[in-house]
Amino acid sequence: MLADRLKTIYRDLSAGVDGLSFAGPTANVYNPLDYAREPGERYLEKAGNGRKEIILLGMNPGPWGMAQTGVPFGTVNLVRDWLGIEGPVGKPPGEHPRRPVEGFRVRREEVSGSRFWGWARDRFGTADRFFERFFVANYCPLVFLEASGRNRTPDKLPATERGELFRICDRALRDVVRTLDPKLVVGIGKFAEDRARAALEDLDVRIGRILHPSPASPVANRGWAWQAEKQLSRLGVRLP
Repeated sequence: MLADRLKTIYRDLSAGVDGLSFAGPTANVYNPLDYAREPGERYLEKAGNGRKEIILLGMNPGPWGMAQTGVPFGTVNLVRDWLGIEGPVGKPPGEHPRRPVEGFRVRREEVSGSRFWGWARDRFGTADRFFERFFVANYCPLVFLEASGRNRTPDKLPATERGELFRICDRALRDVVRTLDPKLVVGIGKFAEDRARAALEDLDVRIGRILHPSPASPVANRGWAWQAEKQLSRLGVRLP
């Protein structure tokens, strides 16, 4: 089963990034592939059985999304109620007091995840119908937090820390693409597109980009879903 192969890839990725260290201003690092493995692997079982037409690639987990549920863009209500995924979630070592991991009990909404999975629900109706064509992944599995609790994205890490991290993440992305054999990998935002182009340059797969649904983006706040659909249409993706 392809989902079993994906589980192996992500367990190897988890072990690889666990061996890395990061200096200030990074103060805390969360690895939801580890402490949220059970719901994360339930996601792989649901989303990863069968080859895909398109992989949608995000940057890294958000503190109120995948950091809580183990699912990319995984805001709790949509993961539980639409994807039908739930499971026990542990605690990362060195938890930041302003960014607690409460798993499926968390009350905060991951806005990016609400926009993303809300679009998938509204457009495809059922999760199974969406996963017939799409797989959703993050390039980097780690959450980086500064001492203030501020989220620190992988592109802001110094070059000395990015090099080995990106090497490990590149390898995992290549393995996922070889396993699912998509025609198209779509970066959700420029960082993800750039990393896909670097990691997959010698593979026979097209690469494109759509707007990231982050509320920090003024453009995304002016109607993310219709803009993303327009960009997907330009990439040749037909939607129901």
